[in-house]
Amino acid sequence: MDERLEISAPEQHRALGHPLRHRILFAIGQQAATISQLAKALGQRKGNIAHHLGVLQAAGLATVVETRQVRGGTEHYYLRTARRLVFTGPESGPVSVRAVADDLAGAGEVPGFRIRNLRLTREQARAAAAALESLIDGLEDAGDAGARYEILCTLFQPAPGDSGSSGSSGSSDGDQDSRT
Repeated sequence: MDERLEISAPEQHRALGHPLRHRILFAIGQQAATISQLAKALGQRKGNIAHHLGVLQAAGLATVVETRQVRGGTEHYYLRTARRLVFTGPESGPVSVRAVADDLAGAGEVPGFRIRNLRLTREQARAAAAALESLIDGLEDAGDAGARYEILCTLFQPAPGDSGSSGSSGSSDGDQDSRT
């Protein structure tokens, strides 16, 4: 398995546009699994898992790493192609955020959620992006001893004309904070 895979092609972004595919990628990120194993672990039908694995495989996000002959058939073991996915390109944000939003809507515990709007210089924005990347990349997976958490981290400049992008009235530092 590669360490990093750049997600930049439209088919990769489309493949990541469904929350079940995120769950599949998480499940096959540490250890290879068959369609039957994934269906049982994720509470889905085998046909549904097979379809979504096919989409992930076509996009280069999952691959068959082993095949075994079982009771007259062939069993395929799938593994994520890279340990970390790095999103680039204009499609990165909207597609990924929609899929994560679906997961967030059904989430149990949300230990922290923060949206902050403020004005930064280009240098401050670069430093903030580097700090966020370092924080995320520095986290180590706890393996089977830990619970699954998703982290969505982005720094972006809204499109011109969005409220707050020019000298609008009110505070330039608007926070929305939800913590449990």
